[in-house]
Amino acid sequence: MKAMRLRGSGGLERLTLVEMDEPGAPRAGEILVRLHAGSLNYHDYLVALGTIPTADGLVPLADGAGIVEMVGEGVSEFAVGDRVVSCFFPDWQNGEAVSSVIATVPGDSLDGYARERVVRPAHWFTHAPRNFSHCEAATLTTAGLTAWRTLVNDGHLKAGETVLTLGTGGVSIFALQFAKMMGAVTIVTSSSDEKLARARALGADHTINYKQYPNWSEQVLALTDGRGVDHVIEVGGPDTLPQSINSCRIGGHIAFIGVLTGFAGPIPTVALLTRQVRLQGVQVGNRQQQLEMIRALDANDMKPVIDKTFPLPELIEAFRYEGRGAHFGKICVEM
Repeated sequence: MKAMRLRGSGGLERLTLVEMDEPGAPRAGEILVRLHAGSLNYHDYLVALGTIPTADGLVPLADGAGIVEMVGEGVSEFAVGDRVVSCFFPDWQNGEAVSSVIATVPGDSLDGYARERVVRPAHWFTHAPRNFSHCEAATLTTAGLTAWRTLVNDGHLKAGETVLTLGTGGVSIFALQFAKMMGAVTIVTSSSDEKLARARALGADHTINYKQYPNWSEQVLALTDGRGVDHVIEVGGPDTLPQSINSCRIGGHIAFIGVLTGFAGPIPTVALLTRQVRLQGVQVGNRQQQLEMIRALDANDMKPVIDKTFPLPELIEAFRYEGRGAHFGKICVEM
């Protein structure tokens, strides 16, 4: 079967298309999945660049979706022909995160889903939403679940609350869609008027071009009559966090998700204190939260936004496209 492996160190050019042995029959408690699609995340990009060090020969991609081709003894949750999607933290089934359950991540600490077939424990997957394509399902593992957990499990989002999303990448667009699905008011920022127009078409109530308004938190406060927003989807990191704090209402919630502007920087602690903001670090979520998200998707007509799809042999070009930051929503890979 075909797969992509990371050989050596440094740069996207070390991604190599190879032939791997078929995984063989599943053992007790396992399933064999014919993978049809994956999706790209910033985490995968850092792995591919070598910024996140991994073992030589690693198969990348944390997200995978496909069809069950065989089930091992004792598996009752899945049957041959079921459409499934992977879990980012396969050992984090429910409850609080502890070190032991977030140590395993496909496409990072062990081989991921940039290949045609895989045998894994059945609980490493969930059923995909009923009416989703494989590409649409593959967007849920990382970006979809991060946005869901942020707003529902951590944020306890209520209809009528206001959500600010930074940018128009995968997590931010999912957060916009989930927020509108649950009756929230939404504000979206971007440097592109074209992307802001697309965000409005998805239901964004307000948009701000942060190049036109470098102090964009002032615009957020104006749009909320000085109160500030209830929730911020913070994907920028140190360069955007100060304005996210200023954009938040007193006692509001900031989900700290991304580090697009760097890995370290000063924190305006006085503003954080005086606004009594809850700053929550978020790294995806657990399997139970994924099951709840998929039930919600099955009950609604929301579909992920896919910007572009690449075939597996063009994974390098897919990452280059991601690196240019031109995408709106998700980038997918078909196996």
